[in-house]
Amino acid sequence: MRLAAKGFTAILSIITIGAALSLPASAVFAADESNSKNVTEDEIVRALAPPPKKPLTRGLSIAPQADPASSAAETKLIQSVRGRATRSLSSTEREEIATAAKDKPNIDLEITFDYNSANISAKSMASVQALGRALTSPDLKGSTFVVAGHTDAAGTEAYNQDLSERRADSIKRYLVDKYRIAATDLVTVGYGKSKLKDPSQPMAEVNRRVQVVNMENKTTASK
Repeated sequence: MRLAAKGFTAILSIITIGAALSLPASAVFAADESNSKNVTEDEIVRALAPPPKKPLTRGLSIAPQADPASSAAETKLIQSVRGRATRSLSSTEREEIATAAKDKPNIDLEITFDYNSANISAKSMASVQALGRALTSPDLKGSTFVVAGHTDAAGTEAYNQDLSERRADSIKRYLVDKYRIAATDLVTVGYGKSKLKDPSQPMAEVNRRVQVVNMENKTTASK
């Protein structure tokens, strides 16, 4: 009887272990994945802070500098769109901003929204609050930032363009209201479904996001 009982217990143990191993990885690591998208204030500051300027040293060659004409054009572009309504930007201006932003300090916070809505999702609120604290830090305060809204591929181009603009405006409104960031320091632009983060999964949630780019420092630009 004792041997039979031990054998039955062993069988139950094997069944239990097998059931645990058969669980999908997504179920096992769901909690870790839900936290992995949230970033800290320090991470945002490090990502958006401009690189430190290297001091000039005698006898050493100086690294190539940015094209003055290109830099002037970028500065003129950003100054021309600061304070503009998101929906007032032309498609040409949107692409010019995207081109100018390519080599600037940036971070993709994967700020998501409720489906078919400009409401910030509850799980992304921590990242938005971290962004607000970061943009008011001494290392970033005074810069002009692009806040770009994106959608997934569902719906028409016109509908998604409008939705992405409303999402960018939603982030800007939150940062201005909650953290007293100057509205003119936040350039909002919408790209609809034209710049999917994951083109292989056009309907995925990661495509419904906001990107932040540090475009220029007003103090430096004015000198």
